[in-house]
Amino acid sequence: MAKESMKAREVKRKKLIDKYAAKREELKATGDYYGLQKLPKNSCPVRLHNRCQLTGRPKGYIRQFGISRITFREMALKGLIPGVKKASW
Repeated sequence: MAKESMKAREVKRKKLIDKYAAKREELKATGDYYGLQKLPKNSCPVRLHNRCQLTGRPKGYIRQFGISRITFREMALKGLIPGVKKASW
């Protein structure tokens, strides 16, 4: 499990990105890079990191499901993810 502070930090970054998205696009269109520098650092979408929705794990993230590989495997073995079954050949 990730620390609660790390999860909260990511949520805060997501809110800032949403808040400044329109202004960022406007400044990029006009080429005002000085204005872009004035925006908060965490309003840049590059700083956002994908995390598992259940555990907060930052590594091994599967985009299609929004969870980490470990959580995915546990859920798949329990049959909680429809259409996914363990491969055997």
